[in-house]
Amino acid sequence: MAYYVFLANFTDQGVRAVRETPKRAEAFKGMAEKLGAKVHVLLWTLGKHDVVTIIEAPDDLTATALSLSVSELGNVKTQTLKAFDANDLRQIIGKMG
Repeated sequence: MAYYVFLANFTDQGVRAVRETPKRAEAFKGMAEKLGAKVHVLLWTLGKHDVVTIIEAPDDLTATALSLSVSELGNVKTQTLKAFDANDLRQIIGKMG
């Protein structure tokens, strides 16, 4: 399984329905589970992004499907970052020339 950071910003539609955000977050977790991914952390934030989420998914295709599925609903726009834990980084460093 790989880690991904989803950075999300509310769309105009998402802001108009901001009171429903906690309910949408739970639906997002269910969506992730159905795709075989796990939401480790979902936080609402101040600053450039409105929501930061840490996801674990089996592969890039699953993470992308989840990102597009949530974006398709129209409440947020997402940016996905692939992330590496310490074990991954050790392996990366081991492959360096």
